[in-house]
Amino acid sequence: MSQARTLNQNQLSTTTIMQDSRKARATNFLETIRFLTNPMKFLEIAQNSNGDIFTIKIPPGFDPTVFLTHPQAVEEVFATDQRNFDASVSTYILQPLIGDKSILMMDGVSHRRQRKLLMPPFHGARMVTYGQIIHDITNQVIREWSPGKAFSIRPYSQEITLRVILKVVFGLKDGERYEQLRQLMTSLFDFFESKLGTGLLFLPFLQRDLGPMSPWGRFLRLKKQIDDLLFAEIRERRTQPLGEDILSLMMSAHDEQGQPMTDVELRDELITLMFGGNETSANTLAWALYLIHYHSEVRQKLLEEVNTLDPDAAPSTIAQLPYLNAIVCETLRLYPVILFSFLRKLKSPLEVMGYRFEPGTIIAPCNYLTQRRPDIYPEPKRFKPERFLERKFSPYEYYPFGGGNRRCIGSAFAMFEIKIVLATILSQAQLTLADNRPVRPIQRGITISPSEIRMMLTGWY
Repeated sequence: MSQARTLNQNQLSTTTIMQDSRKARATNFLETIRFLTNPMKFLEIAQNSNGDIFTIKIPPGFDPTVFLTHPQAVEEVFATDQRNFDASVSTYILQPLIGDKSILMMDGVSHRRQRKLLMPPFHGARMVTYGQIIHDITNQVIREWSPGKAFSIRPYSQEITLRVILKVVFGLKDGERYEQLRQLMTSLFDFFESKLGTGLLFLPFLQRDLGPMSPWGRFLRLKKQIDDLLFAEIRERRTQPLGEDILSLMMSAHDEQGQPMTDVELRDELITLMFGGNETSANTLAWALYLIHYHSEVRQKLLEEVNTLDPDAAPSTIAQLPYLNAIVCETLRLYPVILFSFLRKLKSPLEVMGYRFEPGTIIAPCNYLTQRRPDIYPEPKRFKPERFLERKFSPYEYYPFGGGNRRCIGSAFAMFEIKIVLATILSQAQLTLADNRPVRPIQRGITISPSEIRMMLTGWY
């Protein structure tokens, strides 16, 4: 870990690391392990030691990355002409999972084309039609809870979000293909949430197919099973009338030349939405349920707000509840699923807060650290939803879904889903924390999630 050095008044450089130095390689490897073990602490130490702008080099073989935590620096990067950046540098870790035709892997003209094709399904008016499905799925899952019996909440939040994606995004109905994909996707999530799976993503030299029993070999075969089912679904859907699900809307979209997305593009976007949407929503739901029940005054205030609703209130009305929205925003402030926005590699020089960065520099706006700045958020480690009722934060002070033209395209859907699920659970289930076991952020694949949260159902409303 090293602070970026000022060469003169307008120039900042990263620490030079000799590639042929055994000591340097060992240091890089150890820092990668520290980052994977506790990335939040790693970044906090770096900021405390070096200030608002610092440079780290992880993983081995990756270029040094400059982390920005000051809102002014973040604003200047987000406002820069995106043609000056190569954003694909941030997604090489995900390529084996999401493929080459995902919007995350694209840049420039191809990225703009794909983003336009994907926008219609996530329009606010469209999402209203998904609310009842989200509500019904939540009811189905929570009815598996038994009064008086403790359970871990995150597997249930993940089950809810997985079923939502299969029905709302993929448009699948209950049946053999739905159940096969549900089981295969669960296995894939479990694999990459393990320490072994995480290591395979961050350490490409381990990605070797040594047969069906080897870790990477198991992943490749699991991925092929999922791909076969997805391509079969896409082929069938092309011969049927299109519905209101997100896959149907993606299939009906055409670019300016009248061209639709190919089967490969559709597959890659489905997998991208699966991994992005499932992890974001599942982790945030688990954190929110823990924080709501840990802070009794927050739970009581939320229940009072939810109880003001008509029993037949539309999902869109539920999603507009101000205190519910503040709770979700504050949860994402404290525990964003991804710790930093998309990495951006400079194609030409850029000046940020008086520092000059040369072409080839990789820049990472760090939402985790920005959103814990005491000058913006007094008592930054305290869970205080009222912050979002008292003040509107700029997109450079609060950006859990990234920013600029790389902002998560499904962010509005994720917020909508999380609020509907929380309101459904709180209005029906009387929950309590099962124990006082400390809950801490842990690394799961490329995301940050809570350690085990055990809850107990005490009754139904």
